[in-house]
Order: sequence, then C-alpha cells, then structure tokens
Amino acid sequence: MDKFTKLTGVAAPLPILNVDTDMIIPKLFLKTIKRTGLGKNLFDEMRYAKDGSEVADFVLNKPAYRKASILVAGANFGCGSSREHAPWALLDFGIRCVIAPSFADIFYNNCFKNGILPIKLAQADVDKLMDDAQRGANATVTIDLEQQEITGPDGGRIAFEIDPFRKYCLLNGLDDIGLTLQKQERIESFEAARKQSQPWL
Repeated sequence: MDKFTKLTGVAAPLPILNVDTDMIIPKLFLKTIKRTGLGKNLFDEMRYAKDGSEVADFVLNKPAYRKASILVAGANFGCGSSREHAPWALLDFGIRCVIAPSFADIFYNNCFKNGILPIKLAQADVDKLMDDAQRGANATVTIDLEQQEITGPDGGRIAFEIDPFRKYCLLNGLDDIGLTLQKQERIESFEAARKQSQPWL
C-alpha cells in the first residue's frame, strides 16, 4: 500500500453521528472484491437522488470538496457491519485521513490495513477542525504523521496520538502482506531446511 507520511489537502466536514458502513458504501456495491472503482459510490444514498442525479447540497458534491482528501466526521464513525469495502470506497474517492472523536473498532483497524489514517481527537478539537472545514476550498489541512500533528488553515496545531506499530506500518506502506514479506529470507531459509530434513512433507 502507499506510504503515509505527510498529507496536505482539503478537509470536508461531515457532522453526522454514527455514520455506519452501509452509509459509507451500501450493500448493493459489495459484490466486487476489487479495491478500486468504489469511490463513485461512496456515500451513494446521500450523494445521489433516486434518478441518479447528484444531491447538490451533499458535501462531497460541492465544488470545493470534490477533491477532498481529509474527512472530519462525528463520533462512532464506521459503525455497523464489518465490511472492508468501506475503507476501500473512501480511499478510491481520495480520502486518506478521517478525523473523528471515536471510531468503530473493526472499521478503525481496517483503515490502517488499507493506508488510511484514522485520527481520534477530543470533541473540542474536532469541533475546531469542523469549523475550519466549513471554509470550503480554503480549508487546507496538513497531517504530519511523523510529528503526529495537524496544522489547520489558520496555522493552529493539534497533536494526536497513534499506536507506534501502526504508525510504523503507515510510514513504511506496510499492510499484513508487506509485513510478512519483510521476513521473506527467513521464510525461504526455513522452507529449504524443512525440505532437507523432512522431504516427505
């Protein structure tokens, strides 16, 4: 997966509590096992009317937020069923960071495995960033993972916490397969030795 070191982009405000994974990517789009192509259906039922036309006042349909790479959301983001398609859809749209007071555990873990940085902040800090995000295209925010710091459009800074191992994986672009491949030489050495000592296996 792509490394996450520093991200500067437009932050889109989504002040909704308990955004579940079916809201993020409705179940009818779960037939694919590809990680690409789901971005157009991100928040499908909120972005589009029944006739397929865009809902003009939904945040990601507004010109200022069409290329947003950061999402500032309400508490308990990603609750509901444990579909990995939810982070896939966010990533395919271009969202690399979600900031919220809290996340559902499975969604939170799936974000790290797919190169998305979920940041938990105190409600007061989220409220400040939500207010900043209302500035539209001027709501440029920088996320510095190495320094664990968010810089808002006015230059204000907010520190955030992250598990050191998860930080290491994001900085180095390592998912579960990448972590395993770091041990490739040892794995191959073990397999060769096993083949010599137990050739019948």
